[in-house]
Amino acid sequence: MKQHFTDEKTGIRYTLQGDYYLPDLALPDEEQQPIGIWGQRHLRHIKQNRRVLYTNLLTSGKLNSYLADIDRQAEEMFSRLVKQIAEREGLTEQLKANSQMEWVQKMNNIRNRATEIVNHDTIYY
Repeated sequence: MKQHFTDEKTGIRYTLQGDYYLPDLALPDEEQQPIGIWGQRHLRHIKQNRRVLYTNLLTSGKLNSYLADIDRQAEEMFSRLVKQIAEREGLTEQLKANSQMEWVQKMNNIRNRATEIVNHDTIYY
């Protein structure tokens, strides 16, 4: 028996594995981009809860770019929210200089609220 052959109709190459011919399939090449914490959270969410979307992105070779885009959007949204809420609540450099612990408490509270908003609107939609 031949070790390899190519189907003329489909153009798919097959390799003999034991008694069976299996197709030589590979995922399309994709440019790898760094994925931050937001993208990793979204990846975990779609793997567990939106399997069809995950499989479609993975097999089309678009998963990494999709996650990088989600990560970028979430990071921008988070930064914008923290800045806007801090301005609205009057967190200033003066407060930071006069009462560091109070400033840290308020800033942590703002960051936690912004994280919840980003998670709800972008990550776990």
